[in-house]
Amino acid sequence: MVRSGADASIAEQEEAPLVWSARWSLTTRILAVNILAIVLFGGGFFYLDTYRSRLVDTRIDVMEDQMARLDEALESARPDQRQHLIDDFTRATESRLRFYASDGRLIADSFKTGPATYTLRDPDLQPWKRDAARAMDRGIDWIVGAPSYPDFREPAVDRGQSWPEVAETMKSGAGTSRFRYAPERTPLLSATRVVDLETPEVMLMTLNARDITKTVRAERFRLAVVVAMVLLTSVLLSLFLARTIVRPLRRLARAAVRVRLGRARDVVVPRLPSRRDEIGTLARALSDMTQALRERIDAGEHFAADVTHELKNPIASVRSAIEGLGRVKTDEQRTQLLAIADEDVRRLDRLVTDISDASRIDAQLSRTLFEPVDLGLMIESMLAARAARVDPGAPAPRVAFARPRKGTTVVMADGHRLERAIDNVIDNAVSFSPADGLVCVSATRLGDEVHIRIDDDGPGIDPAHREAIFRRFHSERPDGEAFGRHSGLGLAIARTIIEGHSGTISARDRDDGKRGASLLITLPAREGSDEAG
Repeated sequence: MVRSGADASIAEQEEAPLVWSARWSLTTRILAVNILAIVLFGGGFFYLDTYRSRLVDTRIDVMEDQMARLDEALESARPDQRQHLIDDFTRATESRLRFYASDGRLIADSFKTGPATYTLRDPDLQPWKRDAARAMDRGIDWIVGAPSYPDFREPAVDRGQSWPEVAETMKSGAGTSRFRYAPERTPLLSATRVVDLETPEVMLMTLNARDITKTVRAERFRLAVVVAMVLLTSVLLSLFLARTIVRPLRRLARAAVRVRLGRARDVVVPRLPSRRDEIGTLARALSDMTQALRERIDAGEHFAADVTHELKNPIASVRSAIEGLGRVKTDEQRTQLLAIADEDVRRLDRLVTDISDASRIDAQLSRTLFEPVDLGLMIESMLAARAARVDPGAPAPRVAFARPRKGTTVVMADGHRLERAIDNVIDNAVSFSPADGLVCVSATRLGDEVHIRIDDDGPGIDPAHREAIFRRFHSERPDGEAFGRHSGLGLAIARTIIEGHSGTISARDRDDGKRGASLLITLPAREGSDEAG
C-alpha cells in the first residue's frame, strides 16, 4: 500500500523519537539524568575558582593598604628609625620589602637586613602527597578554565628593571600588583608603591600567601567529598530505580517475544501482582491482552475446524448428486438429484454468508459509531417488513409485539447490526414454534437497562443446553424441519452483536409457566431517556 506524502511525513515524525531513544538503554538514561544533576552540582568548583580570585584580590588590597600605612610611618620617622619600622612591618606581615632607586638600583632588601619571613619551598624535596595535591590543582584549574598565571623566578640580577611591576611603576608613577605561582604552586603576590623619602623610591612588597592555597584546597576537598557522596548515592538510587523498572520490563519483553514466536502456547506473561504502580498495571494489561489474544487464536482455530466440518457435508452431497447424474436412467431421478444439488448449493450459500458475517462482526463493531436507536420503533418496523415477506397462504406461527411507549427503550447502538441480532432470535423462535403457535416479543425499560424478551411455543430448551445453543454451528432442529435450513450461526451471531453493544443474551423458561422457551436480551439504556412505561 502506498502512503500519501502527509501520512509518510507524520509517520517519520512519530518514528524519529523512537530511533533516538533506541540509542541508549533505560538504565543508561536514568543514570545519565541523575549524574547530570550531580555534574551541575559539581559546578561549585567554578565558584571556588572565583572564590580564590576574590581572596587574592582582597589580599592585594590589604597589601596596598599596608604599604600606604608604612609609607606614612616612614615619612614621619627619623632616618635611624626607618629600618626598625621595616623590620617590624615584615615580621608582622610575613612579607619581603625591597626599595629601588629611580635608576633601578637596589637600595634596601629586608631579607638582607633582617631574617627571612618566608621561604620558597622546593617541590622536589616535598612528599608525594604534595605532588598529588598540585596535580589535582592543575586538573581542576583546567576543568574550570582558570586563567594561567606565570611561575615566579627570583631574578639573577636584582634590579628594578628585572621586575615588570617595578618597571611599570617607575614609568607611570602609580603602584601596581602581580600574581605568580611559587615553585610549590602557592600564590606569590607582589605590589609596588612610590615612596618619597630623601629621594623618590619604588617599594616592592612580595608575599607568599600559602594560606590561600590551603583554604581553597580545604574547600575543594569538602566539596569533593560532598559530590562523591551524592554521586555514590545517586548512582545507587539510579541502579535501584533502574532495577525496579528495567528488570520487570525485560521480563515482560521476553514473555512477549516468546508469545510472538509462538514457541510455547502455555507462555505465562508475569502479572506482577505485588506491583501497584504503572509497571504492575502494564504487566496485568499485557497478561490480559495475551490471554485474550490466545483465546482469539484458539477461537479462530476452532472456528476454522467447525467451518471445515460444516462445509464438508453439503459439498459431499453436491459431489454425490453430480456423480449420480451420469448413472441415472430416468428424468425423474435426474430431477431429484438436481433438486438435491440445488438445495445443497443454497445451504452452502447460507453457510458462506453467515460465516462471512460471523468473522467480520467483531471488527465492524469496533469501528462503528453508535447512535440513539428506539428499539420499540425498530422492532415494530422490522416485524412489519417480516410479515410482508411471509406467504399469506403458508402456515406459520404468528408474531405479536407489545410495543412500548415511544422514547422509553432508547439505546446507543448500530441499528442495522442490532436489528440483525433481534431478527435472528425471532427467526429461531419461529422455527421452533408450531404452525399455529404464537411468538411474543416485548421491550421494556427497567432502571438503566432495556429488556427484550422473545417467547415461543416450541418444545423449550433443556437447561443443560441453554449455553450451548449460542455456540457456532450448534443446532437442535425441530422435528420435520428440512436439514440445512439453518446454519447454526444465527444465535452465535446474535450473541456477538449484543455483547458488542455491552449487552447480554440468555435462555430460560417462560415466566408464565407455559411450554416453550424464552430468550432475554439485556442492553444498557441511553442516559437521559425516559424511564416511564
